This record gives sequence, C-alpha cells and structure tokens, in this order.
Amino acid sequence: MDRIYLDYAATTYVKDEVLEAMKPYYKEHFGNPSSMYESGRYAKNALDKAREDVAKCIGAKYANEVYFTACGTESDNWALKGVMEANKAKGKHLVTTAVEHHAIMDTAEYLKKNGYDVTFLPVDEYGMVTAQQVKDAIRDDTVLVSVVYANNEVGTINPIAEIGKVTREAGVLFHTDAVQAAAHLPLDVQAANVDLLSVSAHKFYGPKGIGMLYIRNGVKIERFMHGGAQERKRRAGTENVPEIIGLAKALVMATEELEETNSRLTELRDYMIHEIMEKIPYTKLNGHPEKRLCNNVNISLEFIEAEASLLSLDLAGIECSSGSACASGSLESSHVLLAMGIPPEIAKGALRFTMGETTTREQVDYTVNELVKLAERLRKISPLFRQAHA
Repeated sequence: MDRIYLDYAATTYVKDEVLEAMKPYYKEHFGNPSSMYESGRYAKNALDKAREDVAKCIGAKYANEVYFTACGTESDNWALKGVMEANKAKGKHLVTTAVEHHAIMDTAEYLKKNGYDVTFLPVDEYGMVTAQQVKDAIRDDTVLVSVVYANNEVGTINPIAEIGKVTREAGVLFHTDAVQAAAHLPLDVQAANVDLLSVSAHKFYGPKGIGMLYIRNGVKIERFMHGGAQERKRRAGTENVPEIIGLAKALVMATEELEETNSRLTELRDYMIHEIMEKIPYTKLNGHPEKRLCNNVNISLEFIEAEASLLSLDLAGIECSSGSACASGSLESSHVLLAMGIPPEIAKGALRFTMGETTTREQVDYTVNELVKLAERLRKISPLFRQAHA
C-alpha cells in the first residue's frame, strides 16, 4: 500500500487549481503592487481582488479589514501584542484559555513577562470553555479575549458566537484563532461578533508562508512592521502576491466545498473512532465526542507512549502525529490534554489522526488494523501494562 497521510491538521498539499492560479504571478505578472506602471497596477488589481474574495469568505463587511501576513502564528502574535499595546491606557488584562495553540500561549506568556495581566481559563474534560466563564473573567481593565475556534489537537469546537455576544456586550475586543476551523467550519465574523480572526493558507490546500488577520474597522491596534505603506501602513513589506492569490483561491474553494467535505469527513471520522474503540481495549477518545472538527480523531492508547506508536505506524506507511506539529520533538505531555484533566501517563499515549481530501475508508481500515497489531505488540513489552495486570 502507498503511504497514508493522516496529518492534515499539520499541513496540506497545494491543490492543482491553487497552484495554477498562483503561477502567472511568479513570472508573467511579477510587478510590485506599489509601482504605478502597468505591471504594478496589474498585480495591485489581483491583490485587491484576492482581498475582496477573502472578505466574502469570512463575512467581513469591508475588504480593507483583511490583512495578509506570513502565517497563522504571525496573525496570532499581531492580534495579541498589537491590541494589548495599543489599548494599554484602558487596561492591561488579557483573557484566553489553557488549551490555545502555542502561537497564543507563548505570546500571552510574553505579555505577562512585560507587565500585562493574563487570565488562562480552565477547560472541561473535553477541552471546551463556556461563554459564562468568559463573562465571569472580564474585568474593568480587560482589553481582549482570545479563544480558539477549534482546538488543533483534539478538535473540540468552542461556542464562539456565544462568547462573541458576551464580549460585544462588555465592550471588550474578541479574537479567535481560526487556523484549524477554516475549511471545516463556517467563518462569519459578523454573526460571531468577532473583532479579529486568524487563518493560515497551508491548512486548507493553499501554500505555506501566507496567512491572514481580519481586523474589524475601528479596532485600535499597533503596526506589526514599520517601513512602508503596505497593508494600510500596518504591515510594511512588499506583498507576497502569488501566495496571497493562492490563499484566496484555496479559501474560496474550501468555502464552496464546505458542506460536501464536512459530510464525507464526518462519516470517516465517526467510522474510525468506532472501529478503534471497538477493537482496541484501554483506549480513550480525547476531545468532545460530537462538537469536534469533522476530520479529527485523537485517541490515547493506554500503557503505550506515543513515540513508540508513531515509529511503528511510520514503518507501516502511516503518517500521523502526537499533537501539534509546532510542538514536535517535545518530550512533555500535551498542555491541551493536561488542561483537560487527562493524567500524564495517558496523555503521553495520545495520537492525532486528521483526515483530508485523499483519505479513504480503505486507508482507515488499514490504519486501524495496524493500530490493533501495534497495541498488542507494544503492550506485551510494556512494564506499565504488566504492572496494571499483575
């Protein structure tokens, strides 16, 4: 069997249609959008069209609320640092959760070290926060609330619209990291009362190295980079036109195919979860059983460390992960799973399978069969398993 890729949450390939849309802007239409002559104007028109397309996909009122960045991590950094710094006269309090992506967690810790006050909201056993928790955490000096739309490790979906209603009523700005949600959940910044929203193209079959930050008009935020008039003087630097075109094309396609994609992947996800839980004892499903991304299966094989499982699966031609790609190489248990109250010894056995366009039922069956074999084999030599069954 060919190698099976089940790590679409880490990255995706670039679709042919996206690549074709990008190609002309590398050689044929390579002009700088800031130039006044014809080739520059051509690039500028393409850039404006891409901005309009992205605005429509996320429900933004105005195209000028869309800012292109280098990645989702940059968008998250800009949202938190830029808003907190620009509004420190009002207050220095940030509210976020204990299960955010490291792009948010590390930025929040940076702000703490620089005199800001950060509240990390606890989550329930599924990795979810409630609007009431957010409401209770808001203070007179609260400037910003940042809550992940859908968790990158366990796939749990947060009640973003409810949280947005709370923040809007309180007069507090609201940011959501929608990097994993894009292409799997509807993005509507108006309906969700979102003031800032981050996405990254390589999560939905676009190119790496390009992201987007939605900033609602009127939001007070510091510039991310100085040195030029690009992105309404908020992010200097010549625009990466080919990749911006790629992001827009990929997001438009993902939005158009959302319903069909969700239906197919939800069926595969539920089938895989059922087969694993049915065939492998001492296995725990991590994340919400229903309110989870359509392509996410996160399970813990008890008495087995994930590293051994990943190596065995790789030898069998299966590519998956133990959590966030940005934390690969770390020997620590996932901060997301620990925040959910999962014991470290079980958290260390977590595997994340995320499906995509090329995933088939045959691939799922093969993967489950390999999981069954490796669980039996590795548990026979596991001192933890022998101790528990002595």
